[in-house]
Amino acid sequence: MTEVAIQRPDAQRMGFFTDTTVCIGCKACEVACKQWNDLPADGSEFRKGGSYDHTGSLGANTWRHVRFVETLAPLPSIPPAQGQDWDLRDPGSWRFMSDVCKHCTHAGCLDACPTGALIRTEFETVVLQPDVCNGCGYCVPSCPFGVVDRDHDDGRAAKCTLCYDRLRDGLEPACAKACPTDSIQFGPYDELVELAQRRVAKLHDDGFESAYLYGAGDRPEEDLAGGLGAFFLLTEAPERYGLPAQAESPIQENVVPATAAAVGAGLAAAAGVALAFVRPRRGRDASGALAALALASGAVEVVLDLRRKRR
Repeated sequence: MTEVAIQRPDAQRMGFFTDTTVCIGCKACEVACKQWNDLPADGSEFRKGGSYDHTGSLGANTWRHVRFVETLAPLPSIPPAQGQDWDLRDPGSWRFMSDVCKHCTHAGCLDACPTGALIRTEFETVVLQPDVCNGCGYCVPSCPFGVVDRDHDDGRAAKCTLCYDRLRDGLEPACAKACPTDSIQFGPYDELVELAQRRVAKLHDDGFESAYLYGAGDRPEEDLAGGLGAFFLLTEAPERYGLPAQAESPIQENVVPATAAAVGAGLAAAAGVALAFVRPRRGRDASGALAALALASGAVEVVLDLRRKRR
């Protein structure tokens, strides 16, 4: 995990557990997220193949997105979650999933950011600082979940912060607060994983063998991006919900982070400039040439050393 940028002794890892079996597709989480974060609406235009989903996908102005998954055959009744005294009747033609940034343990977006705009907070969530973002866009293709996007107006990247401003004041994130069925649950990460595992076991006991956790409780060699800070209970293949079956971050793929690559490139450029001044003025001055070669070798060594550390 990337080093935590903000230190607070009493802080612990926080996260989201989204139970898709009790999501009713009301989109209250979307509205609450937009209201709290002052994000513009997505419009209300019906799109071909879009059914009732006007949002379409996560983006720079949409940090929560309720995905509508159409099914061809009626589905059985899903039992209520623990503590609820009502039975949710599946409509027979829909399944819903409220998608969000995964706040990965191995966050590809954070590894790729050359400016430090993306940081890991004391709650081990990944936050993007818009005042530090230069709009380079490296984080966009580095996210295996397609979460991060650039704003079409100013070019800066944006994504869910897990309501960091609310967390600092001890408040629940806006989306979880607004969810009427507790499909979105927020709390200490380890407690959420235990709660989710009990929910899966209950569904299995009730005959719903297809229920499983996506992004939590996996073996180390099978985890997604080191484990997801926002994970899901699913009942079908992840691709049905628009989620990848495999999600490797650049650091897991042994790719040099953008910051390190930038340092190496800077040293190499400095070496080139030094050579350009040395050759025309002092063609026989070995000391200047040696200095330039030292800079170049230093650039290479920085990159190779970082690669070795990640093996």
